[in-house]
Amino acid sequence: MEEIFAGMIRTATPILLAALGGILCEKVGVFNIALEGLMLFGAFFGVYAVSLTGEPLMALLAALAVGAIGGLIYVILVELLKTDATIASIGMNTFALGLTTYLMKMVFGDEGSIRSANIVGFSKLEIPWLEKIPFIGKVLGGHTVLVYVSLLLVILMQIFIYKTRTGINLRAVGENPLAATSAGISVKRYRIISVVVAGMLCGLAGVHLSLGYVTMFTENMTGGRGFFSYTAVVFGQANPVIVMIASFVFGLSETLAYRFQQSGVPVPLVLTIPYVITVIALIIRNVRIKKTKRLIEGKVE
Repeated sequence: MEEIFAGMIRTATPILLAALGGILCEKVGVFNIALEGLMLFGAFFGVYAVSLTGEPLMALLAALAVGAIGGLIYVILVELLKTDATIASIGMNTFALGLTTYLMKMVFGDEGSIRSANIVGFSKLEIPWLEKIPFIGKVLGGHTVLVYVSLLLVILMQIFIYKTRTGINLRAVGENPLAATSAGISVKRYRIISVVVAGMLCGLAGVHLSLGYVTMFTENMTGGRGFFSYTAVVFGQANPVIVMIASFVFGLSETLAYRFQQSGVPVPLVLTIPYVITVIALIIRNVRIKKTKRLIEGKVE
């Protein structure tokens, strides 16, 4: 049982990190399902950086940098150039898949996956006092640094969004941009910064995939996890703690799917569950948006 929950936390980490970025986008009113592509950039360039330097720290920096650049490009398209957010997201995801696949062949000479002795993964942290605690020690102990960073970020983001003036301004930007502007809050500045930070979090999510519990990069490595992250945001109503719980649900389903490979349960059927949940979440989101618009327009009695 401990191994299942430990696996849940490990596999939920990239989903959670990207979902935290999705929360920022949601709070400032920017629709962003390009989390998948931003994660893919982080996964590839993290592996590329560590293959050149042999230093996992450089992989982290590369993932942060490429995530920030990707987020900046996206917010310029959506916020400044007024491109349709759905089209921009699809374009970003498609571009990320095509570019990383192309670079795999051009840089590494491999079209399927990147494996090398030079690719060094993140080391696992051993916390003696934590490992002595029954059950909890086995579940929370022995993870990479990004696992603990993701859990810490949940607490920090919860405090930031609901307990600080900047967080209140950020929510005001998403809930009522006109009122925020009237109060002297720069809507564009908040949106640009939030989406760029979201891109950085997605970069961390991607590099955790490629160097956190494996040391390789494969084509389309994210495998829909960016969409799971967005689903977690929708289900959690952009509340960091609830989003974390939703991410754990996805992590648990992925962990159980690996376990089911040795049983009679069809694994492909299990793997479809997150995608079905994603579709349902998008429907719920659209219904909520339409209801909110009707309330604002005074059409609801």
